[in-house]
Amino acid sequence: MKGTMMHYPLTLMHLLERAGSLYGSVEIVSRMPDKSMHRYTYADFYRRARSLAKALQKAGLKRGDRVGTLMWNHYVHLEAYFGIPAAGGVLHTLNLRLHPDEIAYIANHAGDRFLIVDDVLLPLLQKFRDRLKVERIIVVSLTGQPVPEGMEEYESFIAEPAEDFVYPDLDEEEAAGMCYTSGTTGRPKGVVYSHRSLVLHSFASAMADTLGISRHDVVLPVVPMFHVNAWGLPFTCTMVGAKQVFPGPHLDPVSLLELFKGEQVTFTAGVPTIWLGILQVLEKNPGQWDLNPKLRMVVGGAAAPESLIRAFDRHNLRVVHAWGMTETAPLGTVSLLKPHMESLSVDEQYAYRAKQGLPAPFVEVRIVNEQGVAPHDGKTMGELQVRGPWIAADYYNRPDSRDSFTEDGWFRTGDVATIDPEGFVKITDRTKDLIKSGGEWISSVDLENALMGHPAVAEAAVIAVPHPKWQERPLAVVVLKEGARATEEELIQHLAPRFAKWWLPDGVVFVKEIPRTSAGKFLKAKLREQFKDWVKEREGLRPD
Repeated sequence: MKGTMMHYPLTLMHLLERAGSLYGSVEIVSRMPDKSMHRYTYADFYRRARSLAKALQKAGLKRGDRVGTLMWNHYVHLEAYFGIPAAGGVLHTLNLRLHPDEIAYIANHAGDRFLIVDDVLLPLLQKFRDRLKVERIIVVSLTGQPVPEGMEEYESFIAEPAEDFVYPDLDEEEAAGMCYTSGTTGRPKGVVYSHRSLVLHSFASAMADTLGISRHDVVLPVVPMFHVNAWGLPFTCTMVGAKQVFPGPHLDPVSLLELFKGEQVTFTAGVPTIWLGILQVLEKNPGQWDLNPKLRMVVGGAAAPESLIRAFDRHNLRVVHAWGMTETAPLGTVSLLKPHMESLSVDEQYAYRAKQGLPAPFVEVRIVNEQGVAPHDGKTMGELQVRGPWIAADYYNRPDSRDSFTEDGWFRTGDVATIDPEGFVKITDRTKDLIKSGGEWISSVDLENALMGHPAVAEAAVIAVPHPKWQERPLAVVVLKEGARATEEELIQHLAPRFAKWWLPDGVVFVKEIPRTSAGKFLKAKLREQFKDWVKEREGLRPD
């Protein structure tokens, strides 16, 4: 027996129409390269996104054609988020922080036919333009500089009104967006998001027990729009009618704090390195920033140390820990306490908040190790595997990557984790970053988070270095806060009460900065290469 419900395809066009008809007066704000502010409304956005869709079709775009974007976070990029899928095309955000060779490879592998690029990024484009196979390049004039010969100006491209534009009759399973992983090994891999997956993801992230985004919010995505759909925030905000604030290329702590204050932002999201920088500014000038007391700061992309969560609480700012990946669109888990946990001790509550949290509705999680599916005891480690309606089931045109997916339909994340009896996921490491010493596993993430709880430490990465007896041993690579001092012995003693003796790093190396991936994560592969001979070069190893 079938239900009697209508067949109504879940496509992004409904979100666009909803914003245009219900939230036309709501503001969308963008900070431009010269730090001036661009302001317009959802009504303007709706009209221009449809004009972009019409222009793309008139330019020859066919259903399924990929349109690359090489852009910062601003209103025109938001128009591309909806205008490209509304035309039947596939939004393909290009990571401008990658090497030009990588960007060219990704655009060509995806088969981009069109490219929309910010004029401030034209010098970057010139480094690989001769290798691109795109047919037309459309330039967004953020600074007013002349458009180079052979390219088209965005405002002219979308100038024709779109009152008569008719959406293509798309199936919800058709592609709407595309993003490539920013992995540290091998070629990036493409993930293709369907209309259905993005709509369902938007519903889930609007729920009170996940990200809780509503029409009452003012949302500023610090996470780039070229990184996993800005964690889906532009889609969710448009669906619920939240005011959107875009920082453009200005991602330094002071610029962000100015926007938080000036626009009274209530929700923001970014990687831990962003919040660490903001925290340092707040601590230098306490009381200077009159931020909205309702501000929620979602942190993802890498594990947030408990000390970071505690520190922001002291400034009456709430950090919410979440986890996801390019392959999960990206919402996987969110760490919000269950009601009965409010009666736990403060330390117990912080321990839960520092975990990656509970899976979002329709995201299933499990831990798998050599013995099979692991119990939810909070202790047994294994690879985190996930499945759900916005989880990738394959990579685009990469048959060599089938081992990333199990035969029974789960995505292998490459993260090592535990799940406790309450269902909270805790990422303990990446499989490639676990340290195996004397046959026993050591979590680099746990050591890093504890080190970053020391008052003198700004950042810390713990890596495995080869050892002639123990196979591998942990080495801590530390960046101190400006003007702060700490010794190797002091930091080891800071860790000693919390970990078994054999977990303690064999040494601490002090550096000015830790190399990062394009997504802001620590680039541990580079550190391992840099310090691969550390044991040989250092005399007097820590005694057994």
